[in-house]
Amino acid sequence: MPTQPRILVIRGGAIGDFILTLPVLRLLRDMIADSHIEVLGYPAIAELARSAGLADSIRSLEHRTMAPLFAKTAPIDDALAEHLRSFNLVVSFLYDPDGLFRASMERIGVKTLIECSPIVQPGGPHASRQLARGLEKIAMFLEDVHLLRAHFEPRPHSQPRIAIHVGSGSEKKNWPLDRWQQVAESLGTQEVIFITGEAEAERGTQPTGRDCWHALPLPELATRLATCTAFLGHDSGISHLAAACGVPSLLLFGPTDPAIWAPPQPWVRVLRNSTQDLTFLSVEQVKLAAAQVVANS
Repeated sequence: MPTQPRILVIRGGAIGDFILTLPVLRLLRDMIADSHIEVLGYPAIAELARSAGLADSIRSLEHRTMAPLFAKTAPIDDALAEHLRSFNLVVSFLYDPDGLFRASMERIGVKTLIECSPIVQPGGPHASRQLARGLEKIAMFLEDVHLLRAHFEPRPHSQPRIAIHVGSGSEKKNWPLDRWQQVAESLGTQEVIFITGEAEAERGTQPTGRDCWHALPLPELATRLATCTAFLGHDSGISHLAAACGVPSLLLFGPTDPAIWAPPQPWVRVLRNSTQDLTFLSVEQVKLAAAQVVANS
């Protein structure tokens, strides 16, 4: 009886970086039938892959036994070495400019290591397509079927439910909170829920007067987002998560290039002005665009 193919995908990075890599996991799942896929990453984020059915197991990139893999001659834990050797294919998105990780993989006898650059170049194709380029070495090519789809099953609520995420990883990517609250008021009696995290709490930018999903574990947030009929937000990891849940979305973009960084799904609309400065987007512009997205959802 043939043994089950085993694939290890090593992916660090923030929420958005990880979600941009989900199409690669789907490509591997589709191309290597009946494989066991493990993700080595940050568990709080990597659990999204298991929730989406794109990974079978998760292992922490921050475990103490991992550090010697990035040193020249440090002894590597025997159990870890045996575990890594058990994979037929290791796909790494680690930044390894000195080749220390590759040398460690060769030293312990890993069969096949494919390195995919985690660096997305400006002016190139969509970020997910750039991330998948490394797999072309083994004749795997990312297609629209892997990219332009929901990765989590949508479960729309019986009544309209609109989620608004007011933050992102950078202040320059954020539209002012008071303007978001005006947009929320324009949605009338429809259920509007704000999504916030620790960054908003630290900045003192917590919205008021509406229900709030605050600092939820990502798999739970994905489950709740899948019930939404529309999503409003910025260039953020949570916006990528909403798009991956199949939620019709309006995203406000400022300095980053949406051709590279916006979620690629066709149910995502981007609003951006020529100055690339979000403060120049008016409340009326966003109200109108939001009303259109909600009406078409």
